[in-house]
Amino acid sequence: MGLFDTIRAALGTSAEADATRDADPEDLFGMSTAYVTMEADLDYESVDTAALCFSGVDSTDFAETVDDVAAILGAGEEETGTEFQVREDSHGWEWVVLRDDDPEDLVTSIHFAADEFGERGYGSRLLVAVFGFESGGNRAYWIYSFRRGAYYPFAPRRGNERANDVEFKLQSVLDGELDVEDDESYWYPMWPDTAGGHPWE
Repeated sequence: MGLFDTIRAALGTSAEADATRDADPEDLFGMSTAYVTMEADLDYESVDTAALCFSGVDSTDFAETVDDVAAILGAGEEETGTEFQVREDSHGWEWVVLRDDDPEDLVTSIHFAADEFGERGYGSRLLVAVFGFESGGNRAYWIYSFRRGAYYPFAPRRGNERANDVEFKLQSVLDGELDVEDDESYWYPMWPDTAGGHPWE
């Protein structure tokens, strides 16, 4: 199995088949209080960006769904100040990337986009939601897997290394506040396309 196949298995159909609970977009609201805990207890501040990753479908209806999500996010931009873009990465996955210095607005916008995909019948195309944090120049992410219905931590370091000690610390502090994935084989690293970038870049 190649790297790309491994990625698809970890985030796609294998994860869905092995899931112990159904994904629920309402789980995303748990991140609202997690932002506070990350800063107060762990000294990690928001990078003011979050993103929703999904696997596209070659159909007019799906394209219209993405356009509708973008249109409503655009309409709400003046009210919330949440900037957004839709982009595709090197794996062919698509992202809705949201930027706002208010974590509540990020969570609400991510939830809206995920809920809209579900309402239009494309909930199965959702892969992950990613929330970024930084402390002393080191980044950490909470990733919500829609296929597993759970969060997991990801703490990348240079050279495609992971700070496992940081990930376990995040798990120990946030487990209970977030529904954390207990099977570490599904803590899949979301490496960025560009060195030093975020998973959505």
